[in-house]
Amino acid sequence: MPPIVSLKTLLESGVHFGHRINRRHPKMTPYIFTARNGVHIINLQLTQKALREAYNLIRDTVAQGGIVLFVGTKRQAQDIIAQEATRAGMPYVNYKWLGGMLTNWRTISQRIRYLEELEHMRDSGELERLTKKEALMVLRKIERLQSRLGGIRSMTRLPDIVFVVDVCREETAIKEANRLGIPVVAMVDTNCDPTNIDYVIPSNDDAIRAIKLIVGLMADAVLEGKQLRAKEEAEQQQEEIPVEVGEPLPEEVSDEDLLGESTLAKIKAEQAPEAQAEAAPEPEASATAEPAAEAPAENPAG
Repeated sequence: MPPIVSLKTLLESGVHFGHRINRRHPKMTPYIFTARNGVHIINLQLTQKALREAYNLIRDTVAQGGIVLFVGTKRQAQDIIAQEATRAGMPYVNYKWLGGMLTNWRTISQRIRYLEELEHMRDSGELERLTKKEALMVLRKIERLQSRLGGIRSMTRLPDIVFVVDVCREETAIKEANRLGIPVVAMVDTNCDPTNIDYVIPSNDDAIRAIKLIVGLMADAVLEGKQLRAKEEAEQQQEEIPVEVGEPLPEEVSDEDLLGESTLAKIKAEQAPEAQAEAAPEPEASATAEPAAEAPAENPAG
């Protein structure tokens, strides 16, 4: 199966650059190709293979109606996570991971509803009845909740996959996903522990271009999965259409509607003698019938 991205593109985006040698995590040794100028170089062939595996996983999961949660709260990834997740129509967390966002989803969903209530108060003009200080406090609360919960307010249930940019920074999110059995796909640098990651993508997680490339590929996988799902639903709808819904069959058409007047007159003229011959009585049959009836009367006389 061909890779979804070329080695040249990975090199140009700086995906191959790891951390300095003294910051290497021992469990990332299999993903390191070599070291140059005191910096580890990631094996991009393994990165290509991991990207293909993660791409197929996300695509197939979304095609079955799954949800992918994009997580990246570091400064380099905040804007990219918001843009790509919004483009893919998936929830995201790019400001701060709140403890219990997955394991205590019921409470988080209540806070989302509370945010919606505050926004309704603001939009309906109810804040004008409050004092300036109270209204300002409500507006600040709305801003704070939007920054923390704005990316997941459309998420109605727990996600099926969690995609993480920085494993070291998002340790809490990974632990919660592991506790709930949610698969984790992550960009793992040479200084991180890949133990709790289900699908490791060895990559530089500090360069903006590297983050944009890989996050964009995962968003493309989501969009492809949605297209497959829409196609499958359209095929199912076509199969479920009953036969009666189709166009009605045409009614029987008489000869008068199909033939012209001259043709009809000719046919009637040809059929008239035949009809008269069938209606006329046969004389021979009547003549032979009378002697047959008189024959029994002559025998007694003789």
